[in-house]
Amino acid sequence: MRSFSEYNPIAVTVWFFSVTGIAMFSSYPLLMVMSLLGGVIFFTLRNGLSHGKEHVFFWVLFVILALANPLVSHNGRTVLFVMNHNPVTLEATLYGLNSAAMIIGVLYWFRSFTQIMTSEKLLYVTGVLSPKLSLILSLALRFVPLFSRQSAKINNAQRAMGLYKDDNIIDDIKGRSRVFSILVTWALENGIITADSMEARGFGTHRRTQLRRFGFRRADTALLIASLALLGITAAAVGSGSLNFSFYPSISAKSPDKLGIAGLIAYGALILLPIIIETEVSLRWKYLRSGI
Repeated sequence: MRSFSEYNPIAVTVWFFSVTGIAMFSSYPLLMVMSLLGGVIFFTLRNGLSHGKEHVFFWVLFVILALANPLVSHNGRTVLFVMNHNPVTLEATLYGLNSAAMIIGVLYWFRSFTQIMTSEKLLYVTGVLSPKLSLILSLALRFVPLFSRQSAKINNAQRAMGLYKDDNIIDDIKGRSRVFSILVTWALENGIITADSMEARGFGTHRRTQLRRFGFRRADTALLIASLALLGITAAAVGSGSLNFSFYPSISAKSPDKLGIAGLIAYGALILLPIIIETEVSLRWKYLRSGI
């Protein structure tokens, strides 16, 4: 039994964008709550409580986003109270909570996505879609750590030569500007060298190959088919208006019909797929360890 991160990157990517796509293009509150809870549970299941600072950051951001809308937007008919001659309405408050749940839920999902999808997996996925895009992405991923290391080297050299001073703000800005100018010059030269090296090695003269191939197993196919099927049901429910919810000018929502209920169940099942996989792997691992 493989963990969710060991599944084929294409199947994992389709699942991630299915979950986040529904959350971003729908405003139904129950879907937002499901997305937020699922994102928190999945992130916590993978990392435990070792990322407490990230949880604090996300929830502080949640409070800020939830409070920002009723303070900025005064639409809505139900006035809760008046602050500085500006009405704070129930509709704007609920809309702020709903929007904050959507944003924080998506942030949790993409935080897990960055942990699972390594640079190699991203290159594999983009290579299937577009080899040129994969090349640009691989170069970008390569240059980020190079820039960081080179910037540290330039900074240390400037300090050793006594040219970098941070006694006051003006000197600090001049020193950082000089480091940035040197780094840009180095980047341009390095780009030319990289292009010449690729041409000398015969880039573009033969068929493109991959460093590692990710095979499609039965479990990968099952995850891909299940993700697309559940996405289709949920998208049909959202697109048909079965899960409509309006905040302005007053809160109005109709009870979900059979398609709407099916969409809610499908989205819940879509969110539970990796959670079930990770839970089963964890329980099986604990069982095997108990038998040693």
